[in-house]
Amino acid sequence: MIVMTGEELLAQLQARQMVTPEVANRVKRDSIVSGDSIEAVLFKERAVPDDAVAKLKSELLSVPYQEFDPKAVDEKLFETIPEETARTYQAVPLSFDGNLLIVGMVHPDDPKAQDALKFIARKGRMNLGVYLIAWGAWDEVMKRYSPYRTEITKAVASLNLKEGSSQKISEIEGDASIDDAPIVKIVADTFREAVSGKASDVHIEPQEHGLRIRFRVSGDLQQVAMLPAELGQPIVSRIKVISSLKIDETRVPQDGRFRAKVLSREIDFRVATLPTPLGEKIVIRVLDPNTGLKNFDSMDMPDETKAVIRAGLEKPFGMVLITGPTGSGKTTTLYSFVRLLNDESVNIVSLEDPVEYFVSGINQSQVKPEIGYTFSSGLRQILRQDPDVIMVGEIRDGETASLAVQAALTGHIVLSTLHTNNSAGVIPRLIDMKVEPFLLPVSVNLMLAQRLVGVLCPDCKVPEDASDAVTEVIRRAMADLPERITSQYPEPYKIYHAQGCATCKGKGIVDRVGIYEVMRMTPELEKIILAGPTTQNIQAEAKRQGMITMRQDGIVKALRGLVSFEEIARETEE
Repeated sequence: MIVMTGEELLAQLQARQMVTPEVANRVKRDSIVSGDSIEAVLFKERAVPDDAVAKLKSELLSVPYQEFDPKAVDEKLFETIPEETARTYQAVPLSFDGNLLIVGMVHPDDPKAQDALKFIARKGRMNLGVYLIAWGAWDEVMKRYSPYRTEITKAVASLNLKEGSSQKISEIEGDASIDDAPIVKIVADTFREAVSGKASDVHIEPQEHGLRIRFRVSGDLQQVAMLPAELGQPIVSRIKVISSLKIDETRVPQDGRFRAKVLSREIDFRVATLPTPLGEKIVIRVLDPNTGLKNFDSMDMPDETKAVIRAGLEKPFGMVLITGPTGSGKTTTLYSFVRLLNDESVNIVSLEDPVEYFVSGINQSQVKPEIGYTFSSGLRQILRQDPDVIMVGEIRDGETASLAVQAALTGHIVLSTLHTNNSAGVIPRLIDMKVEPFLLPVSVNLMLAQRLVGVLCPDCKVPEDASDAVTEVIRRAMADLPERITSQYPEPYKIYHAQGCATCKGKGIVDRVGIYEVMRMTPELEKIILAGPTTQNIQAEAKRQGMITMRQDGIVKALRGLVSFEEIARETEE
């Protein structure tokens, strides 16, 4: 079957004089700016009748076109194709008779969409029939897929907005008025959907043709709604009110937070605004203790790694540093260490920017650089609070690094994070921050690095034999692991992939899990530091210690069927 791109479709429309070159160029530009597909832009701008576009594609691809009433599709059919699959591959169920599932596809020429539907059909022991459908008809069906989207649609409809209108909706001041009620409902439903969908962030973004709402789930952003552009200002105002931000200040970024009861539990939301030419963009971090606070024992680490960490935390003083890129779960690990040490006989004081989770029994303080209360100035004050354990959210500069080292040398346990690629990079990074090398062996206890990778859906993951190239990579990784681990995974090796199903909403991923490596300070490492450390000779010492690297930890998790081998290979160094 021919595969047709959006540009090729535009060219065919031009060739048949269904659009002018000027319209085609505008559609192409708007597609690039908005991130929407060519067909979505054609539909939204009414550049060409939607059915005319679909009929042309049907002719060119030799796939029969099906015209249908989106409102007549039985909602029970939605169980056959998960919402995420339907949204990702733009395919929806039309009917089911006996064991024949009829599917409407906007892109029947998409090989990935074909594979996803074939997998669903095989798993449900169904035969598959395919029709080409118009983008607008698919979009109408998708509005019925999600209760959240249905409620949002009803709330928007109740406002009686006219297309292209710029009518001003009254700003929300304190309690909502009758006119404001739909806005309050849209905001509340969005937060409820974010929490139930385990989203870590909510993005509310003004676009040229609407207000886009996206959730970050398992590390990936996904659009969940597109609202009329006129709702941007009142929705932003509502969020500002509940976050105690200045409603009339739209020129500079603002930060705030609020706590709300969602799905019968207390959730903290951290809000950050950013001015853009189209209005204020808002990002809301969802701080759900159920997902963000973990016990150390529940963390998926090798027993050997946990033993090294426990030994390091049991020392009377010294630094434990966690490293990794932004979004790698460092803060979650840091909180798990703090909770492990939390005891009524211990005074734990934290310095954070900002305080993400409130933990009972810990004295937590938030830095405020705008008034001069920084990590470095706060650390000086914390030392006067008679602490046993000090948690510093992040070591960002040389002054904070020097003060943290001094705190560790004066009898305190110091927990903090740092930005390096792996555990071997911690020592060179601290030296680069002007910390004297001779102070490091006596002040640093542990250096831990981590990443987050996707957990494969248990309902749709399937094993397959590893290829020769993959087998060789696994062999090299397993060579230095303890016999306790290698004996569990004899050759031939099996790796796993997940196609997507109803459980994972077609994504193949249901959560994220950490992969870790931890190196401890030893007399041998001290000699390397004093002689002039390099990443290479530090890594050689890590190997001598028998450190289980992130790649090794990840490959073992891949052999367990927990994660995909390809993601481990991509996220870790050889």
